[in-house]
Amino acid sequence: MKMKSGMTEQGRKKVADELRHYLADSYSVYLKTQNFHWNVKGPHFFALHLLFEKQYEEMAGAADEIAERIAALGFYVHASFSAFKKCCIKEEFKPIPAKKMIEQLVSDHEAVIRCARQIAILAEEEKDQATVDLMARRLGSHEKMAWMLRSHL
Repeated sequence: MKMKSGMTEQGRKKVADELRHYLADSYSVYLKTQNFHWNVKGPHFFALHLLFEKQYEEMAGAADEIAERIAALGFYVHASFSAFKKCCIKEEFKPIPAKKMIEQLVSDHEAVIRCARQIAILAEEEKDQATVDLMARRLGSHEKMAWMLRSHL
């Protein structure tokens, strides 16, 4: 059935394509945070272990919301590791000190924040207020996570 939501199909596709990249980046930060939760060591272990857990749990719920927005725009949600390979978040494959974990996560959240700002601008141009709202909420959430992480440096 053809969608008559006030957005063109081309506009919906542009927004959905950007949201797919955003989902990959967001999911990668989620997974990296969970990895650091499992592997953090040092004198601040307990505080960081709990902080990482709180953050990855919040991001897990957000991934669902992002994916559902793509579906609501009328497009397939590509949810696989191969689809997520195209993200801009660098994976960590070896043990690193807690301070480096925090620095990486701050940088990763800032990358996701920049991406959300660009998607919000695009969504506004395409008259997609639901995506603008979603990006505003995700932006605020990632800004808060980055702030909390920075407080440990």
